[in-house]
Amino acid sequence: MFFVIGAAVLGACSSSHPTTIAVTHVTVIDATGAAPQPESAVVVSDGRISAVGPTGRIAIPPDAKVVNGSGKFLIPGLADMHIHLTGAGEPTGSREFIIPLLVANGITTVRDMGGKVEYLMQLRHEIDKGERMGPQIFFTGPYLDGNPPSFQPSIVVQTAAEGLAAVNNLQSEGVDLIKVQSRLQPEAYYAIAREAQKQGIRFVGHVPDAISPAAASDAGQASIEHLTGVLLSCSTREEELRRRELTPLPAGESEQQALARNRAWIRDLLDSYSQEKAEGLIRKFAANQTWQVPTFPTLVHMGFVTPETDLGNDPRMKYVPPNVRQIWEQGRKAQLEHRSAQDFAQRAEIVRKSIEIVGRMNAAGVPIMAGTDAAAPNVFPGSSLYEDLNFLAEAGLTPLQALQAATAKPAEFLGHGAQQGTIEVGKRADLVLLDANPLEDIHNTQRIRAVIVNGRLLERSKLDSLLAGVEKFASAH
Repeated sequence: MFFVIGAAVLGACSSSHPTTIAVTHVTVIDATGAAPQPESAVVVSDGRISAVGPTGRIAIPPDAKVVNGSGKFLIPGLADMHIHLTGAGEPTGSREFIIPLLVANGITTVRDMGGKVEYLMQLRHEIDKGERMGPQIFFTGPYLDGNPPSFQPSIVVQTAAEGLAAVNNLQSEGVDLIKVQSRLQPEAYYAIAREAQKQGIRFVGHVPDAISPAAASDAGQASIEHLTGVLLSCSTREEELRRRELTPLPAGESEQQALARNRAWIRDLLDSYSQEKAEGLIRKFAANQTWQVPTFPTLVHMGFVTPETDLGNDPRMKYVPPNVRQIWEQGRKAQLEHRSAQDFAQRAEIVRKSIEIVGRMNAAGVPIMAGTDAAAPNVFPGSSLYEDLNFLAEAGLTPLQALQAATAKPAEFLGHGAQQGTIEVGKRADLVLLDANPLEDIHNTQRIRAVIVNGRLLERSKLDSLLAGVEKFASAH
């Protein structure tokens, strides 16, 4: 049922949208770092920004759809730089659940960090050809991982030769980046790094368990996700703790024994934190320009969830299809059951330390991007990006820096800074109209009045229709 409803909404947007749009009397926050520009006009023609300047001095084409932006604020479209579009089903879950929620929340660019190439190519083709409203998609394809792999879809890489072949095969299939995962061994990891550099394609992802973040940075890993390995590398007992982490589980170990062993490991990790080691690692990241994508929503609401940060009863669950909700519920239970107050206190401490480290990274010049890891359990496509921006602000980023982490910085990372990410003439027309100033409070990024996706205008009523369509899809499945 929803497919018809959703296709009608999205099809109407793609077939009847005006080719020229003018937003007038608006305050432009262009994300370049320039001061806000009040009483401005922005003209969009054929998917590009054709004019920016003071209202009254900019000629408005007679056929333009005029949007009065009085009292409102215009920002670039947002980017979620860690997402899994096919994480809720291929491709129906992507089309009817994830993509509409992204658009309705002003997300106009995504970096998919693990999925099947054929499905991602299909989604990108539909969006690029105007057959479907959706964000611009960049993707890695399947993970490169050890044996057994952590997740699917994965390509198991255990030797240097397999690493070389995997990089070349994925590049020939048209991926934008190579994704490395946690179980890669050093021989395979460094072969991937060398071949990626040789072929001119960057590699991103987890820091493998057997590799330090400092070594990954030196090897040229372009971005580190979820702060993998960062806290461990800030420990004075780093090598000992890494050995303990990699030691095979004792035969016959009970669940309570495993929990106690993990609790002791985390306590030792936190107690051995060294500010000196942290500063050294951060200096390396800054020198090598190793980008960080902390993905706070999945850290806080899943990886280190506590009863206080659990979102199991969040009202946004009405948008989540039952099959996805069941997977999320299993993940929640696995993370919350049989844990003690001490476990939850340790998790909260890890989150606080992670927020602190990200603030120190930002102050030292380490580039940071916003990302969510949707649709991981408790991570809602679209709206969870606002949570990540809030955590970045809590870490010490200014509201402008947090905004840039989801606009100008992703464009720079992707090598598309000349085409998108800021509000400037000639750039892709991805824009979000807000009812309040995000530079006064980053939470105001949630107050969306309209979205322009590649030159197509969706006013509040159309955004609400998208949300209603997702809710109907979820209730019907």
